[in-house]
Amino acid sequence: MSLTDSIIGKPLATSEERGEHIGVASGIPIFGLDALTSAAYGPEAAMTLLIPLGLAGAHYIVPVISAILILLVIVFFSYRQTIAAYPNGGGSYTVASENLGDGAGLLAAAALMIDYILTAAVGISAGVTALTGAVPSLAPHTLAFCLVILAILAIVNMRGVKDTGATFIAPTFLFVGTLLILIGVGVYRTILSGGHPVAVLAPPAALPATVKYLGLWLLMKTFASGCAAMTGVEAVSNGVMAFGEPRAKKAQATLTIIIAILIVLLFGIAYLSRAYGITAMEPDAFHYQSVLSILTSAVFGRGWFYYLTSASVLMALSLSANTAFADFPRLAKAIAMHDFLPHVFILRGRRLLFSHGIYALTGFTAVILILFGGVTDRLIPLYAIGAFLAFTLSQAGMVMHWKKMAKHKGRGWHMFVNGFGAVATGLTTIVVLIAKFAAGAWVTALLVPTLIGIMWAVKRHYSRVKREMADMTPLNLANLQEPIVVIPVARWDRITEKAMRFGLLLSKEIKVVHVHSDDEEGGIDQLWDEHVMAPIKHEGLQEPELVIIPSSYRFVITPLMDYILELEEKNPGRKVAVLLPELVVRHWWENALHNQRVQLLKLMLLLKGNQRIVVVNIPWYL
Repeated sequence: MSLTDSIIGKPLATSEERGEHIGVASGIPIFGLDALTSAAYGPEAAMTLLIPLGLAGAHYIVPVISAILILLVIVFFSYRQTIAAYPNGGGSYTVASENLGDGAGLLAAAALMIDYILTAAVGISAGVTALTGAVPSLAPHTLAFCLVILAILAIVNMRGVKDTGATFIAPTFLFVGTLLILIGVGVYRTILSGGHPVAVLAPPAALPATVKYLGLWLLMKTFASGCAAMTGVEAVSNGVMAFGEPRAKKAQATLTIIIAILIVLLFGIAYLSRAYGITAMEPDAFHYQSVLSILTSAVFGRGWFYYLTSASVLMALSLSANTAFADFPRLAKAIAMHDFLPHVFILRGRRLLFSHGIYALTGFTAVILILFGGVTDRLIPLYAIGAFLAFTLSQAGMVMHWKKMAKHKGRGWHMFVNGFGAVATGLTTIVVLIAKFAAGAWVTALLVPTLIGIMWAVKRHYSRVKREMADMTPLNLANLQEPIVVIPVARWDRITEKAMRFGLLLSKEIKVVHVHSDDEEGGIDQLWDEHVMAPIKHEGLQEPELVIIPSSYRFVITPLMDYILELEEKNPGRKVAVLLPELVVRHWWENALHNQRVQLLKLMLLLKGNQRIVVVNIPWYL
């Protein structure tokens, strides 16, 4: 077995695709880890903004999270309908494009692409931050840890969806299991104590209140930050094709389980935070602890369960970026199918994956991690904008979808659900954008139209290529002539001889061109009569012409280009075939030792040539 097969697995035949389909158990970690792990930072993102209220802030977190959960349920019902209506993969891009037009589709596509890239960067960064928080001595190596985790995720995902699901099932269920136990025990003790449980380890004292009441602006900012807990909900609808039959039902079941668990986790953490009087700490505070860490300490103390929970959170956060790896390649493929991204994203690799999407996501994520030094916490509120923009466009598209389905049973109810969801998520998008604009949301607002502009440019290019390449006329056999063959040579050798033999097959008019420098000793002209002309005359073939171009300044490429372009201009209607002898070496690194002028001449001919100049490689295998 080769090293490549050992790392990313053996190639899979197209006929083996059915075996790569996944079920509900694998679908939860593959498409739900991002959404589920948002419970680890979503409530805290909201509670951080309530710090100015002091201990009173803990009492507001339950209503804020409850409002977010209502919105989550609305989005859930909408995406269940989307999965049923688009069983072949009905992500926001597909729904918006088919029902609202290309403009809306590209808006959803740009928002989701940015969302996935930020999801990958933030997920990895959050996991490493949890690690360095537990072991401060590792903090100087934050970026290195981030890049190693990114490389591991990329390799695991290159093995295929099925292997990825098997790898992530245990960490996902450990994370969910420990948090459910934490919430279950915490709620039980709260009920037994009449709503006033005693913490095993007292939480840090809340900071003194600097704000007396929760104003509208602070409420908007708190809600906007908490909405980070809803990112990743759309993942299942984008990846329906990964499931086995019945595809839509398995995808719906997966989405239902993910949302149900997420609701329990979010509300449980918010409820227990209020019951135990837990408030968030300033991120740069001395001996900073996350809300989840404080809550676990309050319910269980600092025993083995605390460290097990901390480890599961760290692992799940680090792996939550996998949701982006599962969905980004599928999104890129769907966009490329409509010519808005390079067609290379359509190609499937050795493991039946859209491998180039994985390469692109890995590259973009690495750039963000490097730019931010592996500390991307400031990006957490930003990618909620892309997610909610996609929610809104998807649901608005579904309203138009049901409107077209005139005879569909229950059409009115479906339209109401999707329409209400579109309004709710649309308003939320505006709130998040306004509340987070100064904090960096302007970056997303700038990147989205930029990305849309790039995709339109790609579309225009492909449209122009199709127009120029389209030919519905019969084969044109008029004015067929042998080409004028040009063979640039530096010396007489075995590669030159091979090029001459092939040139004699192509045409009777052959120009052998040699650029002669003043400091050059000897040349092909001294061997021409004996090695070329004598055999040709003996066989009675058409004699080629030897063209010697003097070069006082030792230039080679420029004189050759000038000669070829002048020859083409003097012979209108004739094709000029330039035969380029090229040495093919055994090892890739040996290429640096050969063929530099050949490659440069080839590039210049492609850039400056036209339809009547043809470049032919004549390889000689060393």
